[in-house]
Amino acid sequence: MTAPHSRHRRAVAIPAGMALATALAFLPNIQASAAEAAPAAAADASSLSYVVNVQPGHGPSAQVKRAIAKAGGTIVTSYDRIGVVVVHSANPDFAKTVRKAHGVQSAGATRTAPLPSAATTDVGAPKVLTAREAAAAQSAAGQDPLESLQWDLPAIKADKAHEKSLGSSKVTVAVIDTGVDDTHPDIAPNFDRQASVNCVAGKPDTTDGAWRPSAAESPHGTHVAGEIAAAKNGVGMTGVAPGVKVAGIKVSNPDGFFYTEAVVCGFMWAAEHGVDVTNNSYYTDPWYFNCKNDPDQKALVEAVSRASRYAEKKGAVNVAAAGNENYDLASDEILDPSSPNDTTPGDRVVDPSECYDIPTQLPGVVTVAATGAKGLKSSFSNYGRGIIDIAAPGGDSTAYQTPAPPATSGLILGTLPGGTWGYMAGTSMASPHVAGVAALIKSTHPHASPAMVKALLYAEADATPCTKPYDIDGDGKADAVCEGPKNRNGFYGWGMADALDAVTR
Repeated sequence: MTAPHSRHRRAVAIPAGMALATALAFLPNIQASAAEAAPAAAADASSLSYVVNVQPGHGPSAQVKRAIAKAGGTIVTSYDRIGVVVVHSANPDFAKTVRKAHGVQSAGATRTAPLPSAATTDVGAPKVLTAREAAAAQSAAGQDPLESLQWDLPAIKADKAHEKSLGSSKVTVAVIDTGVDDTHPDIAPNFDRQASVNCVAGKPDTTDGAWRPSAAESPHGTHVAGEIAAAKNGVGMTGVAPGVKVAGIKVSNPDGFFYTEAVVCGFMWAAEHGVDVTNNSYYTDPWYFNCKNDPDQKALVEAVSRASRYAEKKGAVNVAAAGNENYDLASDEILDPSSPNDTTPGDRVVDPSECYDIPTQLPGVVTVAATGAKGLKSSFSNYGRGIIDIAAPGGDSTAYQTPAPPATSGLILGTLPGGTWGYMAGTSMASPHVAGVAALIKSTHPHASPAMVKALLYAEADATPCTKPYDIDGDGKADAVCEGPKNRNGFYGWGMADALDAVTR
């Protein structure tokens, strides 16, 4: 059984004694602000949100609509192409009742807390880059000012790749996340407004700026967006694919929860708006693992599966973070102490082959493990033979994996709302590196299907053997066990993502 190390999002704060300190400092002469997000539609505080899954292609039949109404439900929106209907109801037996209706294939509550959410979650603040640290950065000619602090770029040969190509502006990566501050000077040049939206309520809100996080919300999505496509413009840092477009699809509510109806909306929006790659650095709340033997959780798996498959069918490569609990996702059982995380969690033992972390474990999704500055699996990164597809820099405690100078932090530099930059760590930071490499592959091979992009991503990865023994904290005890050969193992999958091969092969 794997020991728990609970985190909500796929970005982490380093354990006690190595905590990420916050600093309210700004780089000089840069001013930008994140607008307030548009408010979500009001809902009865006693209501829950549900997904009702029906036959794809035609939307809910008149009979299903009557059954939903009779059970006390109100249809919010319907994604007819995949047969997923979003419903609100104050009837605690709504799902149980509507499942009996002819034409309903599955139905389940997307949360355990009434609308709006009754809980908040803090995942640790990023370490904001101070003016002194920025001034001390010494980048080489042709590099952006902070690029010398980005040890993660040479780790995947992105610095060499940029000498050949920065990626194509015809390629868009959608950050399905907490929102993106498109006013940031490193994001604004590459931002795709047409592919951006707020999906928090489960249906698209296209109000201008609705995709931005409010000042009180997490900077997570903005950090991820900069890692992917921060412009090579003489300002700040450089993204993995600084010539491609990046879009913000906001699916996290103000309390930080990624509920199923929002995630489904996010994938469907990406599918219908020409997105080439989606980055998914989260798990779908409130269940870390969704078990098929539970009718509610089964419906959530089905809804997100349909949406992610549809996005791939429409041309998107879906990339997801593996998670930050040091779980072996290929083990027979895992102790999950964190579900449901929007009310009162309790310990439960799950079989990860029957209970899925979504979208991470869904078929077709590229699952990414994190590595640190020494190229080893990050201390927190989930792993598992046959589960992990590829690895990329996600950072680690500097004490565990210290980067070579001139970089000073073992964490990952990224953009933050308000025109700043700062460090974060997690598989949340690894996934966008792979999304960026996938975007470079799509730029090099513009007619490649998602299946071909994934095949090239894996074929071009640098095979990385298991780390044995894996004793990341040096206490003489193994912290995880890697299984598998050099070119497909539980820590690194097919190996480390390779940006140079992405633009030359």
